[in-house]
Amino acid sequence: MVAPQEQTELPIPNGWFAIAWSSDLVAGTVQRARYFDRELVLYRTRDGALHVLDAYCPHLGAHLGEGGRVIGETIRCPFHGWQFGGDGVCVNVPYSKKPPPAKARLRSWPVCERNGFVFVWHHHESVEPAWQPPQLPEFSDPNWTEPRKLELKVPIHIQDMAENNCDPVHFRFVHGNLALGESSITPGDEPHFFRAWSRSTQQTPLGTFETELERNTWGLGLVSVRTRGIGEAGLMMLAATSPIDRTNTHSRWLFTVTRDMADLAGEDFIDALGQGVLQDMRIWKNKIHRPAPVLCDADTDLAFFRKWVRQFYPPKSADGAAERNGAGARP
Repeated sequence: MVAPQEQTELPIPNGWFAIAWSSDLVAGTVQRARYFDRELVLYRTRDGALHVLDAYCPHLGAHLGEGGRVIGETIRCPFHGWQFGGDGVCVNVPYSKKPPPAKARLRSWPVCERNGFVFVWHHHESVEPAWQPPQLPEFSDPNWTEPRKLELKVPIHIQDMAENNCDPVHFRFVHGNLALGESSITPGDEPHFFRAWSRSTQQTPLGTFETELERNTWGLGLVSVRTRGIGEAGLMMLAATSPIDRTNTHSRWLFTVTRDMADLAGEDFIDALGQGVLQDMRIWKNKIHRPAPVLCDADTDLAFFRKWVRQFYPPKSADGAAERNGAGARP
């Protein structure tokens, strides 16, 4: 039995969210997707430009991701051949002698590509992007291995997955890390960003090390996790998580290590992180969202997160209202 996630009143948050792998979209590719509780179509034009539009043709409602074709720099509807540019405007009705109707247009979504992901900007008021996802150096550095991929779909609101990043105690009880040390959070200069640290003792094929876990967070959609302290080795995970709708989430992970440790412990590191994600799945699938959780005095990171996350929702969202009326109460 899964948790009754349909009870959550949390809306879909604002921010940049990954909706595809860049490598899946070569020139001429058309792909359908469902995120933000909407049907979308992704396509890459002949010159390599990537576009994301609402999927249903304004003519008679055909889905452009089911049989639509790239024609030069446009996408052509599979039903009657209407062609749309990357801005969503219809530029050609092949059997009409007049210009396309002015209302023949689709919503065009802001899009960018970083670290092998295709990101789309979602905002409840359709405002332009306030910031950009970062390009991380590990993914262009020849001293790091080709990233390994993992992806999962989880029947949970995206906030409940993102909250793990500010929950160091769960590493002990869910992941069996009995030597958990201190943790801290540092807000960034920009409001959508924060950095979290935690320290622990890690057993590896190379021995036992005192390690530091650095977690950088950009909105609710992107988290990098770097492990330091195992000699000069570098270990990194990048998680891009996106709302399919209010109660379903799609998460994509990239794992990479420095080449000097790939054979010695890199595979073990990647396998351990992948297994850790699966350990979280049992919790995620069977929990509910608490808009006003009862926190204890040691839940400082969680209290920070619940305040920080409000910026990504409309002002009168469920969590905002609940927390103003006593969320995070401590006995």
